Amino acid sequence: MHSTEYDSELVKAGASAQGAFGQTAYFLRRYPLGAIGAVIMALFVLAALFADFITAYSPLSTDAALSLAAPSRAHWLGADYMGRDIYSRIVYGARISLAVGLGSTGLGCALGVVVGLVSGYLGGWVDLIAQRVMDILQALPLLVLALVMAAALGPSLWNTIFAISIPLIPAIARVIRSNTLALRELAFVEAAQAIGMSELRIAARHILPNTVAPLIVLATAQLGAAILTEASLSFLGLGIPEPHPSWGRMLSESAAEYIRTAPWLVIFPGLAISLVVFGTNLLGDALRDILDPRERG
Repeated sequence: MHSTEYDSELVKAGASAQGAFGQTAYFLRRYPLGAIGAVIMALFVLAALFADFITAYSPLSTDAALSLAAPSRAHWLGADYMGRDIYSRIVYGARISLAVGLGSTGLGCALGVVVGLVSGYLGGWVDLIAQRVMDILQALPLLVLALVMAAALGPSLWNTIFAISIPLIPAIARVIRSNTLALRELAFVEAAQAIGMSELRIAARHILPNTVAPLIVLATAQLGAAILTEASLSFLGLGIPEPHPSWGRMLSESAAEYIRTAPWLVIFPGLAISLVVFGTNLLGDALRDILDPRERG
């Protein structure tokens, strides 16, 4: 590579890095709460990814001598009634919560996008039937419908993801449908129809990409609800079964019996649930302000 070309590449790389730094600084200054939410979520994601390296004990190993041990230097957050390290169980529980949250949100978004896109673009009797089904699903609260689905399917990781994803479909489908109804009347869609482009290609290449911004905002908001729902199902015994560490199951095992004698069994799992839901809500609000032109105005 010639020196001039090399210098040009260096200039482009420097400009790119400077632009990324400037955008990050602007985000921190303009949306400080969103930045806090992003940091919280990043910490939980890193904890889930590197759980094997930041914990000294297995979340499943028991020690009767450590039953209900208080927080100490050896066990930072104490131990439960079976002598299992609370810190290790919370860190490994982040994997379960994020896996269920991301899995159910992703599946719910995918199904909701398909329903909303087909319903809004085709209209007619397809739209009528799809919206009546969405009305039926939306008539029940998120937790109630997830509870019914989980009870019917049984407790397991994949059943929990599926049970939580179904109640997420109506809200996503309605947002995508409303955007599709507005987009299909625009000139670029009419131009695509005029040149003979197929309906499926128009929907996939021209309408779907223009619904990504509201979808990202809605998916971020639904992520916190999915994580909280998983904790609720596990608390009721219908979520993630043993021996997998789950924040909701940790609460159900200790809330009633040990709340007075060993409050750390309840405080730390509850704090983890609160922080991750709080982080997703802060990040979702910031993304809404960034991606929604009406909010920016």
